[in-house]
Amino acid sequence: MVRAGVTLERLTRAGAELADEVGFDQVTVSALARQFDVKVASLYSHLKNSQELKTRIALFALEELADRVAAALAGRAGKDALAAFADAYRGYAAEHPGRYAAARLRLDPETAAASAGVRHAQMTRAILRGYDLAEEDETHAVRMLGSVFHGYISLEASGGFSHTAVDPQQSWTWIVDSLDTLLRSRAAC
Repeated sequence: MVRAGVTLERLTRAGAELADEVGFDQVTVSALARQFDVKVASLYSHLKNSQELKTRIALFALEELADRVAAALAGRAGKDALAAFADAYRGYAAEHPGRYAAARLRLDPETAAASAGVRHAQMTRAILRGYDLAEEDETHAVRMLGSVFHGYISLEASGGFSHTAVDPQQSWTWIVDSLDTLLRSRAAC
């Protein structure tokens, strides 16, 4: 029998919180059952398996992050929009490391197409329209921004910048400034 109050939404939120505490890779249905003080079997009336749980956490994180990025971008353009976009991702990753990892989960094409991942791509392209890039260059620029931001965030989270006295925030600002300069120069081509 399923314990009263256990819903798919509560399980997803609890899974997201657990991901932030122990890491997304450590989230399982059995770990979640321990949090709710129920038997694992009782959660299977809500979830098919651990993969469904992870997918639901990923979708939750994508939505939450998209809302945060959209709020950060409101009323901004050009370099201000680029910096707000980058800072929203970095801030979310620092505040919710497990959810950020979940948002990177590879989804099947149908699930991805129905997810907030589409909003992320639309917001990225909206920022790039402010740089007046050629349409064919937008895809390259989307990939570049994703690679730089996600790469930096991953390195920072793993302690990759702790070996030097230079503040990671200084490097982050330098990188965003450099990306802005590069994008503006590409528009002139």
